[in-house]
Amino acid sequence: MKHVLLVSAVTVFVSLAQPALAEDKEEDPGFLAMEGITRLMDALGAFIASIPQYEAPVMNENGDIIIRRKNPDIEEEKKAPKLEETST
Repeated sequence: MKHVLLVSAVTVFVSLAQPALAEDKEEDPGFLAMEGITRLMDALGAFIASIPQYEAPVMNENGDIIIRRKNPDIEEEKKAPKLEETST
């Protein structure tokens, strides 16, 4: 009787351990490639979203090309230093 319980307990533990071992297996290279491409496309989308911050290029008479920002006030806010207030 003891032997039957031991064998059945070992069988249960072995059958439960199989799915856990399957999860430890390395990912499929194709899946990893798709995941990498997805992350790259997300980064590229963020980069392309930042492009509309500039107006179309303008060429001066002397040949200079000027590309203006659409939001120049943001640049001015960054340049202006914040003055420290004193209590004198």
